[in-house]
Amino acid sequence: MWGWQGRGAVGSMVVVALLMAGCASKTTNRAPVEERGAQSSSGEAVAPSVAVAAPVKPLPGAENAGKPGYYSVKPGDTLIRIGLETGQNWRDLVRWNGLDNPNLIEVGQVLRVVPPSATVAESGAVTRPVGAAVVAPVPAGSTRANGTPTATATPAPAAPAAAAPSEDDPGFMWPTSGALLAGFDEAKNKGLDLAGKAGDPVLAAADGRVVYAGAGLRGYGNLIILKHNNTFLTAYAHNQLLLVKEDQAVRKGQKIAEMGNSDADRVKLHFEIRRQGKPVDPSRYLPAR
Repeated sequence: MWGWQGRGAVGSMVVVALLMAGCASKTTNRAPVEERGAQSSSGEAVAPSVAVAAPVKPLPGAENAGKPGYYSVKPGDTLIRIGLETGQNWRDLVRWNGLDNPNLIEVGQVLRVVPPSATVAESGAVTRPVGAAVVAPVPAGSTRANGTPTATATPAPAAPAAAAPSEDDPGFMWPTSGALLAGFDEAKNKGLDLAGKAGDPVLAAADGRVVYAGAGLRGYGNLIILKHNNTFLTAYAHNQLLLVKEDQAVRKGQKIAEMGNSDADRVKLHFEIRRQGKPVDPSRYLPAR
């Protein structure tokens, strides 16, 4: 009987040994995990590559941002609007900035808005005025360019020397006799709205030169902009017919357009006076009615 028990014990021990051997055979010995970078063909570690964005090309004129005499293009801007806001002819802006295509300007681009030869104060005002072109009269008794003499006249007493071109108020007149529909409001209305009938004459408020005549500025319809000197310009909007061309000289009281309702809810003239490009209340400069 002992023999059987002995053989039973030995058998149990063999079974246990086999079970332990089986468990050991299913266990996989793993080496410690170590993070490594990529390796070159020579086996040396290589740092992970990082994508680097190409440098962004600065916009034209960016180095002049914030300087007096320069303008940073905003969303919705056109050269015509920039000319109105700065009191300049949009064609001059094209020339001063060497623009190949005046219809292609980018937000953030910086444009020169004063003549290259002008001196600009910190306030942005042009301190070296550039006089408008003036046709000088031919003195009596002289010879014209075609060789014909002018009529002679009794010499008049010498007049005092003419003063340098002034940038003061040029002496505005009302551009139409229509009733006032809406007054100046710096936030909502940058000028005066004046009533009238389609075809009523629109008159130049002062001597000047046409720097824009067209319909390229949204909200103004058929528009005329006159530049009077280095300080003042006037704008005449919503016309049905324009009677002047760009770069044409006009006289105070000259008919320059016919009233209409282009880009407006009714027939009216929207009239603005701008001082150094900033809208001002025209009633401060117009004579009392």
